[in-house]
Amino acid sequence: MYRVTGRTGRTPGGARVERAAAPGAPGRAPGRAPGPAPGRRPGGRPVPPVVLALRRLPAPRLTGLGAGLFASAVMLVIGFLDLLLLDGSPVAYGLLFLPVSALTALWVRTADLVTAPIAVPIAFAVGVLPIAGGTGGLGGQAMAVVTALAVHAGWLYGGTLVAGLIASVRKVREMGRRQQRTRTATGTSGTVGAADPVVKAAKAAKAAKAAKTSKAAKAR
Repeated sequence: MYRVTGRTGRTPGGARVERAAAPGAPGRAPGRAPGPAPGRRPGGRPVPPVVLALRRLPAPRLTGLGAGLFASAVMLVIGFLDLLLLDGSPVAYGLLFLPVSALTALWVRTADLVTAPIAVPIAFAVGVLPIAGGTGGLGGQAMAVVTALAVHAGWLYGGTLVAGLIASVRKVREMGRRQQRTRTATGTSGTVGAADPVVKAAKAAKAAKAAKTSKAAKAR
């Protein structure tokens, strides 16, 4: 089955005949290349379910200050809840610190990726205040916080490592996308530059033909 598209008048490059899709067959929008099926990579390999679940999560873009405030506020709330519900369990606090570190590194914007591994330890220290158990005024509270940080340094280093790894992966991927855009722009400009001589030759041939036609008309 065929269909006629374009103009039908007697103009150069008028009507154009294209092959139409069979009835009931899945069509394709004109001018658009077929994309990969949902849940599959461009190469045809299936995407793991974990990656699909992560892609469905919200992805806000926080500044460096916003990421620090987010992590500190969340860890402070976790500290109070841990004190009320679990009597200040350091294991529960440390386990919850790991996903907060990961979310902080995922949600900070690309320009402030370096701030994620810095904001996470500060958030850990802020959240440990309710469960430190210090007494005797400001000095006693400070000593309790320092002791808690030293005792639970494993959780602190683990969350910082998670944030650093995620920030590093995001940075490497951003650099790869930037290089790909640069190569694409360079290839496009090269293609346009190569097409310029063809366009110039066509214009020159058209001008020569017009001049020859006008000369023949004058000779008559």
